[in-house]
Amino acid sequence: MRAGPLAPALRRFDAAGERVADRLRGRPVADRVMYAASELGDFSLCWHLLGAARGLTSDRAAAEAVRLSAVLGIESLLVNVGVKGLVRRTRPVVLEERPHRLRRPRTSSFPSGHASSAFCAATLLAEGRARTWPLYYAAAAVVAGSRVHVRIHHASDVVAGALLGLALGRAARRVWPAPGREE
Repeated sequence: MRAGPLAPALRRFDAAGERVADRLRGRPVADRVMYAASELGDFSLCWHLLGAARGLTSDRAAAEAVRLSAVLGIESLLVNVGVKGLVRRTRPVVLEERPHRLRRPRTSSFPSGHASSAFCAATLLAEGRARTWPLYYAAAAVVAGSRVHVRIHHASDVVAGALLGLALGRAARRVWPAPGREE
């Protein structure tokens, strides 16, 4: 990615994100949680599994699970093929050995696809769930934040991905209302 007028501010933001992540790195429980969250976020696995598990509870929930998986497929194409193809940002440099194995993506670092899919999924999963909606966004934040912890993304990649995911989730709710919620 070419340096633009925002480059110094992005470098400072990313450095601050690294300092925050460094406070937890190397702690066995934090590393295990963050590496597991990052791994479960691959290919939106955790969100598809969550949708499928909820889909077993009723016909309406099954239709919502299909909607969730379809929207995540579209989101993945838009982000991983579209946006990442336009913005070719390098990933953070990792000099030391990681404490756990992790798939290393070959695509651009910007934006974080894990963050985008997490917040898109949370937006759809939280819809109409007054008591549990914070849990979906908390899980999305953990998956998204894990990408900085494991040094696969810069903090600004994660923030951009989260904002993009929120926008795509809201657009999906308007274009394809949840079953039983059509206006």
